[in-house]
Amino acid sequence: MNSLEVLFSPADFEALKSRDMSQAVCVVFDILRATSSMVTALANGATSIIPVSEISDAVNIYKKEPSVLLAGEREGLRITRELTGSIDFDLGNSPREFTDSIVNGRTLVMTTTNGTRALRSCAHARQVLVGSFLNLESTSQKLRSANASELVLICSGTFDQAAYEDVLAAGAMCDLVWPTNPGILVSDSAMMARELYRLERGDLVAALARSRNGRRLLQRPELSADVAYCAQLNSHPIIVGLHSDGAVRRIVGSP
Repeated sequence: MNSLEVLFSPADFEALKSRDMSQAVCVVFDILRATSSMVTALANGATSIIPVSEISDAVNIYKKEPSVLLAGEREGLRITRELTGSIDFDLGNSPREFTDSIVNGRTLVMTTTNGTRALRSCAHARQVLVGSFLNLESTSQKLRSANASELVLICSGTFDQAAYEDVLAAGAMCDLVWPTNPGILVSDSAMMARELYRLERGDLVAALARSRNGRRLLQRPELSADVAYCAQLNSHPIIVGLHSDGAVRRIVGSP
């Protein structure tokens, strides 16, 4: 691995669409909550997740394949028929909803405000992995063996701004892969993310609770437990990636 870079916000990752990513491995973080939900769903037996940008895209897939589960949010809340014009989504974006009894053996179609957008921005990279605190160590192990010249950690952000929790997760990944790659060219953004994580790692739940998204979730009793859930380290030790057909699945060889 020759270089390590962290992209903090949508303004940064949108530029990837015109960048040569043929030798790059990307890890996308949307801690509160899209990537945490994807990892949870696949850990609980979902076969695949199809990320789409627009609500209408998800509804169109459902009309052709009514066996899929529709999942997603707008402004943090589950998508309802008021937004689709026809049907309620089966699931929102709370990882605690994606239980074995609901998702095992199912294909999900998911649309979120920023997470799916981030995945699409780097879909042309050599490999795209889905990261969270839940699968941090297993993902870092995959990166150590990937033999990529570039590692780009992508923070999905909130609307068009950086999200504190995503930067912390990217910093945690930097803390795992940086020491194992002596001589790597480390960007200032990666250094900043790592230092921030090292300041906050003693209490990630409290750190996430101070973030903009954390505060918003804590104000909703039905979603408040998502903050502590998404701060768990390595509770789902699987490797998750975006495949060439556009679906997110467990990587072959994943535990």
